[in-house]
Amino acid sequence: MTVLESPIGAPAPAPVTRPRRRLLPPFLRNPWGKPRFLVLTTWLYLAWALLPVAVALLFSFNNGRSRSVWQGFSLRWWTGDPSLSVFHDPDYTNALWHSLQLAGFDMLIATPLGVLLALGLARWRGRGATASNGLMLVPLVTPEIVMAVSLLLVFTQLAIVPFSLVHLGTTAQIIGQVTFSLSYVVVIVRSRLASIGPEYEEAARDLGATPAAALRLVLFPLLLPAILASMFIVFALSIDDFVVTQYMSSGYSTTTIPMYLYANARGGTTTPALNALATILVVTTLIVIAIAYLLYVVFGRRNSTSDVSVIRDLSGLEA
Repeated sequence: MTVLESPIGAPAPAPVTRPRRRLLPPFLRNPWGKPRFLVLTTWLYLAWALLPVAVALLFSFNNGRSRSVWQGFSLRWWTGDPSLSVFHDPDYTNALWHSLQLAGFDMLIATPLGVLLALGLARWRGRGATASNGLMLVPLVTPEIVMAVSLLLVFTQLAIVPFSLVHLGTTAQIIGQVTFSLSYVVVIVRSRLASIGPEYEEAARDLGATPAAALRLVLFPLLLPAILASMFIVFALSIDDFVVTQYMSSGYSTTTIPMYLYANARGGTTTPALNALATILVVTTLIVIAIAYLLYVVFGRRNSTSDVSVIRDLSGLEA
């Protein structure tokens, strides 16, 4: 019998190893390798978070007065009942109107102030710049109850102008909400400033533009997506706020939707109109956040077009 040997210098054949038998199935050996586990976790979380909201929305269309026993579909608690529906009961309409009023003022005041602060902090060079940037983040990490109690003590205990001129009520609520939401605008606009960089503005200044012209023609169009997004986020934060608004309130006329829900959610005499009010709050917040996201995405996709328009403006400045 002839044995064929490998040529001199050829590598020896690799030893054949039998695969080890694995006791666990693949999705248990590495649950992160395929998204099955992540998908399951995501759906469970969504069900846990959205199911109570869906139940509250469903019972806002209940025909009877019960908020837990289904008695048929009806629009009674939305518009059908002439005195107890959400759009006819003065308690509900007052809370709804005051919430929208505070959110509108907060949006119109906090957004421009936040944009100006973001521009100032981005240009601050020297001592105190790092500390000031850090201080702007303090309201984001400070417990809201601490801020609310602090503002309450300032407005009620300090007999110093201008604090003594502010009394609890709508004005104090607006100041408290602006104080709370201002940092969100600063963070959003500053992140946009960091992504833009100083090149466009420096080019405009080199071509003879004044600081105001460079800001109006070059920087503002590029900041517009962040400004619009922060404006709607401030609106959503304001209409959903409870702690600061509660501490700054002065009574019935300054009651908001979250305050009314907190005061009456456990009451035995409440009707499904309360569910309708809660549904209005949730839907309004979701719509506002969706609009902010869509505006940011739409304007973000136009970055190339914005760059072209900016270059055109710079050419006009040069001419």
